[in-house]
Amino acid sequence: MTKKRIVHYINQFFAGIGGEEKADVKPEKRDGVVGPGMAFKGQLNDVAEIVGTVICGDSYFNENEAEASETVLEMIKSYDPDLVIVGPSFNAGRYGVAAGAVAKLVDENLHLPVVGGMYPENPGFELYRKHGYFVEVGNSAATMRKAIPAMSSVAKQIIDGNKEITGYMPKGLRENVFREERGSKRAVEMLVDKIQGKEFATEYPMPTFDRVDPAPAVKDITKARIALVSSGGPVPKGNPDHIESSSASKYGKYSLKDIDDFTPENGQTAHGGYDPVYANEDLDRVLPVDVIKEMLANGEIGSLHDYWYATVGNGTSVANAKKFGTEIAGQLKKDGVDAVILTST
Repeated sequence: MTKKRIVHYINQFFAGIGGEEKADVKPEKRDGVVGPGMAFKGQLNDVAEIVGTVICGDSYFNENEAEASETVLEMIKSYDPDLVIVGPSFNAGRYGVAAGAVAKLVDENLHLPVVGGMYPENPGFELYRKHGYFVEVGNSAATMRKAIPAMSSVAKQIIDGNKEITGYMPKGLRENVFREERGSKRAVEMLVDKIQGKEFATEYPMPTFDRVDPAPAVKDITKARIALVSSGGPVPKGNPDHIESSSASKYGKYSLKDIDDFTPENGQTAHGGYDPVYANEDLDRVLPVDVIKEMLANGEIGSLHDYWYATVGNGTSVANAKKFGTEIAGQLKKDGVDAVILTST
């Protein structure tokens, strides 16, 4: 059997070019395997060959999408592939969005199957899941050894011509089907089974949303102790805790002592999901310390907590966000804080 031709799309990090400092590299292509492509080669060598690898920096692709898309598509097309693999991008937000956008390009323009690997909370999955077979992978590259076989299994099923592909996350596409019983009758039967404690399967699974009861209103704001918390990445100049610009794994706690106003000399944003220019010019635009200090001086609030807490919401997993929130809330309650002003971007 003639081996199928595969093109692999990866970012600058997995190509060995560099990390954030090289995220602006323009698209390039290399013949054969690069980085994780070697592992795919080991899994797929009997049925397919990675004939080329296309590389693009995450920042460059997301900040120059039109130009990058055109170039990347032409590079992929030049190898005349039968299938395209993107990633895995795990929970890296910008990488996931770029990989998903490439999947869409291939799907809509070349009409070829695409296999990818993403953490379910990666924003790229929700945006582009209908354009490829995206396998659920772990939160970070530490799970690469499990991701490669899982993605390769889906790729093999496609290459073998299987009509029922398994092992990927739902694409979110609806299909019309005909049933003998009308919908109202089926719904009543499910309801009866539920009431009687019997097993039943819904035909349209609903998403699960967290429910948080709102806290009681502040009785007297002029006597309340207020704290500032932000997911917009406001940090002291130099980002001392090295909070990641995307997919944050930590948060910071910083002193407000002697800070009545942010300037380019004492504050900046660590966030990588929006243009940081205006935030770096005046960080009060993200964390309004200047206004809060004025309100404090005017007696409009009781007191201001001595510290602010900050992280980056860009691509950060729900699990980490819950962890950060629980820890921060615990510290604030211990310190006698009555209310929090939570800012984003």
